[in-house]
Amino acid sequence: MQPRIDDGTDGREPTPALRPLKVSIRRATAADAELLADLARKIFIDTFGPQNTPENIALHVARMYAPDIQRRELNSESKTYLVAEVDGQAAGFAMLGDCESGSCREFDAPIELFRFYIDKPWHGFGIAQPLMDACDEEARARGGRTLCLSVWEHNSRARRFYDKIGFRDVGAQSFLLGEDIQTDRVMVRELVATGTR
Repeated sequence: MQPRIDDGTDGREPTPALRPLKVSIRRATAADAELLADLARKIFIDTFGPQNTPENIALHVARMYAPDIQRRELNSESKTYLVAEVDGQAAGFAMLGDCESGSCREFDAPIELFRFYIDKPWHGFGIAQPLMDACDEEARARGGRTLCLSVWEHNSRARRFYDKIGFRDVGAQSFLLGEDIQTDRVMVRELVATGTR
């Protein structure tokens, strides 16, 4: 099952006055397991909690976000975590890697974007685009020619962002949130060579 995506944008470009002076993107290490688990729980609850039952949110968070779970993912050669920081403070993260979802396997050399999360206090500060650029670079380094993700059908803010940066909707797949079977939209974008965008 492909984890749900939240890009943390509302589809608008932030004004220059709101942009941080420096967004840095780094590759996460096993030492980041607790940071990533805490950040993922917080962002997931902030993003999806208001539209879902507390019981289903709690079940999902317990299944997906705990330091031991993130540590296993960090130690996997098939996945890469990227952390977006502003002045040393984590503002968001992404996880991508070898394709696991059947809905993505049909595309040319697919790399799957499993998570793309921006923390709510950083919405509108221009974090999403540099993080996505880093995802593109990592996907190309892995030999990918297509980036694939899934996003909740009701997450219109995230869907607008992906539309804007060239992802196209190619279908639907199920997503189990706790005990609730929901529908995600599958979106893909071809990866262009560096410098040709």
